[in-house]
Amino acid sequence: MLDPRAADELPGDSDPALRQEVAHMTANVIVRQARAAEDPEVVDRLVRLVEAEGLDTVAAMWSDSPATTLPGALWRLYVLREWVRRDPHIVAERYRTGVVRAEVHDVVAGVASPPGPSDVSRVVDAVLSGVFTADLAIALERGAAFCRVLATGAAFDADHVEDRDVELAAHMTRGASGLVRTAEELEAAAALWRADRLE
Repeated sequence: MLDPRAADELPGDSDPALRQEVAHMTANVIVRQARAAEDPEVVDRLVRLVEAEGLDTVAAMWSDSPATTLPGALWRLYVLREWVRRDPHIVAERYRTGVVRAEVHDVVAGVASPPGPSDVSRVVDAVLSGVFTADLAIALERGAAFCRVLATGAAFDADHVEDRDVELAAHMTRGASGLVRTAEELEAAAALWRADRLE
């Protein structure tokens, strides 16, 4: 057994307050410097941040941040982009299914009709680019609308497979619920940005 003093000297998880401070600082620096640079190459590198640095690195910076903070909102957008990048065919199919019942959200998201895998990828890249070059609130709202259309598509897909595979249907329903929650979080972050309260 270690004596208490030796135990106290063992390295452990970093201080949560320090982690949050670093998360906010990095998110703010990245967004502000990209906006100040007005350089398409910088924006492109930031859009592809997960590809260059890895999802684990980005997660270590921002994944613990509350949804209604700048690092939390960025984390959600990067996770969404990574999903689209890894599974563009399924995302496009779900989007096509969902757009029938979520036309208003489709207009806000701005996806080509009918969307293919490259179209959904372009939209998510455009949403992230908007974070660094345009009105952040609009970029967050486009991301939220995209999630809402996908959630609708996932819910319809779950209904279609429920008779054949109850477990898969339940998994898809949970995924749809998660997308709705992400949409709500991005919308809340957009409202905070407009009120100059997104930390």
